[in-house]
Amino acid sequence: MMELKKEIQQLAQQYFNDTVAIRRHLHQYPELSFEEFETSDFIQKQLDEIGVSYRTGIVKTGIIARLDGKLPGGRTIALRADIDALPIVENSNDSYCSLNRGVMHACGHDAHSASLLGVIRILKKLEHKLRGTFLFIFQPGEEQFPGGGKLLLESGALNDPKPELILAQHVLPEMEAGHVGFRPGMYMASGDEIFFTVRGKGGHGALPHKLTDTVLTTAHIITALQQVVSRNAPADIPSVLSFGRVIAEGATNIIPDEVYVSGTFRTMDETWRAEAKERIQKIGQAIAEGMGATCEFQINHGYPMLMNDHEVTKQAREFAVEYLGKERVEDMGLRMTCEDFAYYSQQFPVAFFRFGVKKPGSSETASLHSPTFDIDEKALETSVGHMAYLAARFSQQKKE
Repeated sequence: MMELKKEIQQLAQQYFNDTVAIRRHLHQYPELSFEEFETSDFIQKQLDEIGVSYRTGIVKTGIIARLDGKLPGGRTIALRADIDALPIVENSNDSYCSLNRGVMHACGHDAHSASLLGVIRILKKLEHKLRGTFLFIFQPGEEQFPGGGKLLLESGALNDPKPELILAQHVLPEMEAGHVGFRPGMYMASGDEIFFTVRGKGGHGALPHKLTDTVLTTAHIITALQQVVSRNAPADIPSVLSFGRVIAEGATNIIPDEVYVSGTFRTMDETWRAEAKERIQKIGQAIAEGMGATCEFQINHGYPMLMNDHEVTKQAREFAVEYLGKERVEDMGLRMTCEDFAYYSQQFPVAFFRFGVKKPGSSETASLHSPTFDIDEKALETSVGHMAYLAARFSQQKKE
């Protein structure tokens, strides 16, 4: 494996400038979920240049490329990158700043896609030394419900050939470039969208006895719903309930007829997830009724919890230590953010891991989904080489 490691490291360095150029192009021309038509065309041109076969039109803009090692045997390994951007106005003076105003790669999907193209370039160069089959998934719509991952799986795109395991990586702005991080088992939360509307008879704020105070009722509901997490959630199951949008279109002396509230519920257990959503509705409706109002809920069942396969993730971490050294491989904590790669984890053994993009020595970096988010592009040498090494190591294993 030492020879393979050195070759991959050399190729990751050799192709580094190409990877940076690809990432910058993608960053300049971001597209929203399920509208990634130019992005898909650009990726296809890159795949043609590399010389690998691929299928297109998967969930409209998705692509699955394939490469077969020239040696007999081996396993079928899939690698996934997401290709969509976010509806954010970028705040940057960089030469590669988004040219599609109001759309931005603020979650690193440009880096994920550029990295996967770099991985393909390396594995194609080494195909005569490799066993197994590699599938490369360029997935649309990660940022938008119901999630491109769910739709891709439902389309049957991974049924033939069917991968034995799937790997995916994601940028992490809090981690230094050159480092990677793993967590087996529970890693990322499920994510449900909660909307409720409180209705009553509004009126003059100086005559509260003649109306139903929808604003006060809403305040009581929001406060009371926190007990779902603080008093009803099992102590060993992480849970978060947050409300980020309240619309009460009254005035200083007007109580509105309706108040609209939006929020999110995150947790890491499917049984408790279902129970919590029932409790949320019952508590809200009971409080509204007691105060003379009504409360109508709409809860969108979002992405499931992401569960990393213990054995695959353990092996991936071991391979990462081989490639990078133990000082650059970190153990990750739980994250209450969500990710549609969770759908893959329900059907396949997976390892979803992080690679750092913070400039070494820097004390601050912009967070994901912020208008100033960017990466230390040196991280791309690690993301490409490391993922290529993992894929090669996993594919060389004998089928059980």
